[in-house]
Amino acid sequence: MTKIEIKGNLNIIRGKLHQRWAKLTDNNPMYLDGQQTELVGRIQKHTGQTWEDVEKAMNALEGELDKKH
Repeated sequence: MTKIEIKGNLNIIRGKLHQRWAKLTDNNPMYLDGQQTELVGRIQKHTGQTWEDVEKAMNALEGELDKKH
């Protein structure tokens, strides 16, 4: 297992913890943060990309979607 895969796994766990804590406190923004963290971790694990690269790609895609609407 590579260093990036390990970081991806840790980010998945971190995201799940954010989501679980948000459910306990009814904190919707924290829940969404947790989902995003988990998603980045899963992408990172499967592609081997850094956190920054994955976020940059997600932001670019979000920008394209905003332009269409």
